Amino acid sequence: MATIKDIAKKAGVSITTVSRALNGYSDVNEDTRKKIIETAKSLNYSPNTIARSLVMKKSRTIGLLISGLMRESAKDNFMIEVMTGVNDFASQTDYDIVLFNTNSSKQREKTYTQLCRERKVDGVIIQGIRTDDPYLEEVVEGEIPCVLVDIPKIGRYAGYVSSDNAAGSFEAGNYLAEAGHTNIGMINGHEYAFVSKERLTGFQKAMMEKGISFQADHIENGDFTEESGERAALTLLERDPAITALFCASDLMAIGAMNGLRAKGYRIPEDISIVGYDNILLSRYVQPSLTTIAQDTHGLGYEAAKMLVDMLDHDGKPRRTLVKHELIVRNSSIMR
Repeated sequence: MATIKDIAKKAGVSITTVSRALNGYSDVNEDTRKKIIETAKSLNYSPNTIARSLVMKKSRTIGLLISGLMRESAKDNFMIEVMTGVNDFASQTDYDIVLFNTNSSKQREKTYTQLCRERKVDGVIIQGIRTDDPYLEEVVEGEIPCVLVDIPKIGRYAGYVSSDNAAGSFEAGNYLAEAGHTNIGMINGHEYAFVSKERLTGFQKAMMEKGISFQADHIENGDFTEESGERAALTLLERDPAITALFCASDLMAIGAMNGLRAKGYRIPEDISIVGYDNILLSRYVQPSLTTIAQDTHGLGYEAAKMLVDMLDHDGKPRRTLVKHELIVRNSSIMR
């Protein structure tokens, strides 16, 4: 197996120059760097990543920390899309990705900093932690570079990537109002999700601007699952049978609402229009197909990895990055 000594001999440079060129130091002449890289390739040189990490004091590894990763998470493919985005950007770099899952039990056993140091990651992308999560303050106030997904917090070493949830839900509310609905209910997520607060704020703003009365009894919380969407929809319609439209803060809750209401004899969209949020894969295949606010879930992961690598390699500053969203009108909603 070729060594850097072999590369130095063939390229006619010192071992130190080879080492600095292969490790990305800026004080190596660009022509010399290219010659060294070409020589390394011709010799099928494979660097010892463990030794290199000891010298550079970097592992060239990104952690992807997901809270609450469960089998049910595959149903809405949200986390999978984010993970794919992270991988697609990381594959363009020399960073490896390590996935680690956490939950409230694990968080009581060790701190976020301990978790990261044990896995020797240079930085972390974090998804799924809640407003009451014991890691949150440590993440934002800590010194490990990180990017949060859908968690609008910025610290000295922490940035975030999200879609504009308030603007997206405003579009959903505006669409239903312009479709002629004046008695609208909302199925929101649980109170500890950052997106729940933002989506409620945007929807309430749309109702206010359209002059539509929107009271607290027209809101019912779920937990982003089909089952909770079904329960919430039935509760809202029992509370006010005159409701003609529901905005749901996730597609899974919207699908659950459709299933529950159909079982009770409601026709969708003739009796009740339904709008979801996320544009998950299932949303286009359910019957009727679901009107929804699409967000670029792949882009969330891609931009998170891009920001983190910029922070790690180029001293980039933590910042806020928003990915695009779009109203997609399908068959679960109609004009009144």
